[in-house]
Amino acid sequence: EVQLVESGGGLVQAGGSLRLSCAASGFTFVDYAVGWFRQAPGKEREGVSCISDSDGTIVYGDFVKGRFTISIDNAKNMVYLQMNSLKPEDTAVYYCVAEAAYCSDQYNYWGQGTQVTVSS
Repeated sequence: EVQLVESGGGLVQAGGSLRLSCAASGFTFVDYAVGWFRQAPGKEREGVSCISDSDGTIVYGDFVKGRFTISIDNAKNMVYLQMNSLKPEDTAVYYCVAEAAYCSDQYNYWGQGTQVTVSS
């Protein structure tokens, strides 16, 4: 069974940093792409980043603009999102996602989410 459990959210001031973590189980990164989505109040969910270990793909949403870095630790089955230079508009619930094979616009597996709040 695929499971994704996020942690690391919290309250941070604008310009600060946070690292989100996602504990993945039930699959390996060779077979699944993993990534992050976010949803702000009153807005649609949007893709933040995805990484596919099978083909080396890494993608970021346009709004990231070099501020976030996604990474995986195969030994620990962990996914990370390092977020720097945070802005108030980054405030959202961040979800860890997984999908078989490659990065996609659609993901079948979602974590429960972790709240990130950036104060101005």
